[in-house]
Amino acid sequence: MKVWIGMTEQVYAALQRATSQLEEKGLDIHAAKLLMEHITQKTSASLLADLREPLTSEQQQAFWEAMRELLTGKPVQYIIGTEQFYGYTFKVDDNVLIPRPETEELVYNALQRGRKLFSQQSIRVADIGTGSGAIAISFKKEWPESSVTATDISERAIAVAKQNAVDNDADIDFRLGDLTSPIAGQKWDIVLSNPPYIAHDEAKQMADTVLDHEPHGALFADEDGLFFYRKLAEALPPLMNCHALIGVEIGYLQGEAVHQLFQIAFPKAVIEIVKDINGKDRMIFCKIGE
Repeated sequence: MKVWIGMTEQVYAALQRATSQLEEKGLDIHAAKLLMEHITQKTSASLLADLREPLTSEQQQAFWEAMRELLTGKPVQYIIGTEQFYGYTFKVDDNVLIPRPETEELVYNALQRGRKLFSQQSIRVADIGTGSGAIAISFKKEWPESSVTATDISERAIAVAKQNAVDNDADIDFRLGDLTSPIAGQKWDIVLSNPPYIAHDEAKQMADTVLDHEPHGALFADEDGLFFYRKLAEALPPLMNCHALIGVEIGYLQGEAVHQLFQIAFPKAVIEIVKDINGKDRMIFCKIGE
């Protein structure tokens, strides 16, 4: 199908038309601006300053071809191939989840708590189920002296994460395998994870853009979404140093259940449910030792 291109459009007019089309389909209207920034290679501020500038014919063609994909519900991040996370740029494709702002809060809170807990700088950190590598790479960039290992069960996800580590100049030890198996036999100071935590029966409440395009293996979990937390709580006790920190992202209704799993696994630990910027339960932190 050929994309129709009329007379040369100004940035403003193209954005208006694209926003209207997205709105009609109930899709995210902000995606049009992200797409335009990518096509024109402009920052948000410079795009705003150049709204009356005409698009070149190549830009116009590229924009409306990409819009056709966007209107099918494909996430804009998969179309442009990148997403911003913690101030860094990450390549993303349909082998990995698109990093979310809530997960930035996991990294921020882990850094804050980690610096209070450890006087030494050269700590050992593991990110379990790394996906795009967003957690591991961001942590390493913010705490360069840390030694960071990242694991995933998906070879394709590991390939994406490795490329992101190269692009962001982050030295990460990537290991292929399920949950804690790649890090077994070693002791860790900090373990972080954003595991699959959506219950299968919640799928009907989810947006088609997520269900149709993002990898289900990184979204859904058995046992009402608690499967991976139970497995982590069972496996992590022998792997943690006597002073250590575990941080996991959770679904906003899972706080008490995940708290209980880690309290059973670490009876003497201080376990905290932490809310996200929207006031929803979003993280569990388990502080081991004084």
